[in-house]
Amino acid sequence: MSNMLERAWYSGAGWTIVLRPLASIFGFLSRRRRRRLQASAVELACPVVIVGNIAVGGSGKTPLLLSLIELCREANLNVGVVSRGYGGQATQYPLEVTAVSDPRECGDEPALIAQRTEVRVVVDPDRVRAAQHLLAHYPVDLILSDDGLQHYRLARQFEIAVVDGTRGLGNGALLPEGPLRERADRLAEVDLVVINGAGRFDYPDAVRYTLAPGRLRNLKTGELREATPEALGTAEVNALAGIGHPQRFFDTLADLGFDAAPTALADHAAIDVALLSRLSAKTLLMTEKDAVKCRATANENCWALRVDAQLDESAQQRIRASLTALVKNKIGKPTWQSGEINGS
Repeated sequence: MSNMLERAWYSGAGWTIVLRPLASIFGFLSRRRRRRLQASAVELACPVVIVGNIAVGGSGKTPLLLSLIELCREANLNVGVVSRGYGGQATQYPLEVTAVSDPRECGDEPALIAQRTEVRVVVDPDRVRAAQHLLAHYPVDLILSDDGLQHYRLARQFEIAVVDGTRGLGNGALLPEGPLRERADRLAEVDLVVINGAGRFDYPDAVRYTLAPGRLRNLKTGELREATPEALGTAEVNALAGIGHPQRFFDTLADLGFDAAPTALADHAAIDVALLSRLSAKTLLMTEKDAVKCRATANENCWALRVDAQLDESAQQRIRASLTALVKNKIGKPTWQSGEINGS
């Protein structure tokens, strides 16, 4: 049912209009919830930056968040990350995540963030409690929230909304008639709209980034190779992606010259050992987010493709300056440096 709805949202199918009464109820309840939570929002002793979206499904938040962490480091800011830990089943919260944490407990995205960056990452369905834990135990200048645009109990000083450049906002309708958690005009309230990749979707003054493939890492040995058929000795591979928009990963492999037999899973889905064994009977390429779930069971045929969010230099400088100003001012929103923000 969910796959059928998703196809309808992004293909312009007219029948979704029958769901409009439910969408109206959803919108009413969402607005009332927002007002209630904002009235009791918890302010923290350091600035909070939300990296989220208004549509369900993958929009490319995690690569952008990884890029923001690097920009913070370049600005000598101590940054911590909070996340709900979607897909994780921890027995106790708040949960600190390290490079070796089990994604079955903390979730795949927090595990990847900790592995890639080694910054402090705390998981808790209550993001306020996660942020308070960070501040109580570590010298943090700035907190990045992985998702949580609608987690209004956590007061924030800066909001970044990420939109998939290809899929955009679908039919522009609220759930379940469309893919939106909040109305499209919510984008006018955030501080920065970031568009992931090329595509038809555009927005005034938005930053656009591209996902640049890096090297392949062997899950068993840690060996690094160039992401080319020549480096692996074959173009015919299996491909596995359990992300919000798996076709993007398969398209990337095709652009790199691979002839991949694709297997798409639901976002955050667990990877069955039998499935992994079958697919890795020959060379298997997967996303980094899926790779963290396969560390204990992968064989030497399993490779993860690193991808990085590439912002142009102008956008990097302005974002870095604004995050620095946010920390310096402590209270209130930073002012964008002079000039428009454009990326490609």
